[in-house]
Amino acid sequence: MEKSIEILYIDDEYNNLVGFKAAFRFHYNIHIASNTTDAENILMTNPNIRIIFCDQKMPGENGIDFFNRIKREFPRPIRILITAFADMEIVIDSINRGHIFRFVRKPWEESEIISCIEEANKFFVTNSLLETRNIELQKAYEELDKFAYSVSHDLKDPLAGVLGAIRIAMDFKNVDQLHDILFLMRSSIVKLEDYINSLRDYYLLRRGELNLSKIDFNLLFNDVLEFYKVYTKSNGIEITVEVNQNYAFINDKSVLELIIYNLLSNAIKYQKDSSLIKKVHLSVDVIDGIAKISVSDNGIGIPKVSHEDIFKLFFRASDQAEGMGFGLYNVKTAIQKVNGEIGVDSEIGKGSKFTVTIPSKE
Repeated sequence: MEKSIEILYIDDEYNNLVGFKAAFRFHYNIHIASNTTDAENILMTNPNIRIIFCDQKMPGENGIDFFNRIKREFPRPIRILITAFADMEIVIDSINRGHIFRFVRKPWEESEIISCIEEANKFFVTNSLLETRNIELQKAYEELDKFAYSVSHDLKDPLAGVLGAIRIAMDFKNVDQLHDILFLMRSSIVKLEDYINSLRDYYLLRRGELNLSKIDFNLLFNDVLEFYKVYTKSNGIEITVEVNQNYAFINDKSVLELIIYNLLSNAIKYQKDSSLIKKVHLSVDVIDGIAKISVSDNGIGIPKVSHEDIFKLFFRASDQAEGMGFGLYNVKTAIQKVNGEIGVDSEIGKGSKFTVTIPSKE
């Protein structure tokens, strides 16, 4: 028996209330009420009540009327009617108006009540899981709508750029003019490649199990920095790295790479164009099975009003660099996949610092 199950018992006979609580208080968390007004107040102050037992014959308001009245405001608790007169009219009204799960005849027996509670609790748990799945499904449909629109729009844009450049180039005879057109085509192809990479990351995060392995952050950071080596040198960006790892750390390497690549990419892309000193700092501390990864920069910063929105799909806080609004959304999804957390500290003109904490999967 699950002690945490909260039950409300409503009956205008005092002896029945005392008997019910005495019989089941060691097995369940019991609330009692002698009238439906008190019962409604109990429901308002105890949102975790799963099951309601209510006597049909009560002065003022009978059980079916009470269940019918509260079903919109309190739809989740399972309703059980207690009655000594289960004629056909009561049965029909109970089903049609009160949405009754079961009947219990007076006088009730303890074994019958326990059986009834266990069945009702299973039904409650199943409904709760179904409700959660429905919410998740609705969220997935909404995300899919946005995703479909983004794909159709963001894939067509660079392709249209390439096709337009080709049409223009067909009429050129001068090699220098062709070089200019090729540069425009290259820009569109790079944009398309970035978008395809974002899609790859998006689906990587939706695969099944994590692929766990021992993580050496020195090697991981070296691989990431090697990728950005040419770009940072040509754009005068100084990247410093700090690794403090004296303990083993186990996690999914590809997910960690996705997080670091995206955070580092943003730190590099959103530097101040006019700044003579452009800095990015990447660090990690591994202590007591927790990796604390930090990526900070002295770039353009993010307005505080956008701190919550930057992790939403397709949201972009700045137009300084081209992007589709996938990066930080993928970062947040990846961090949730490995049960981590992310925080941001940033102001306009003062740079940004993202801090990620991820537990080891030992």
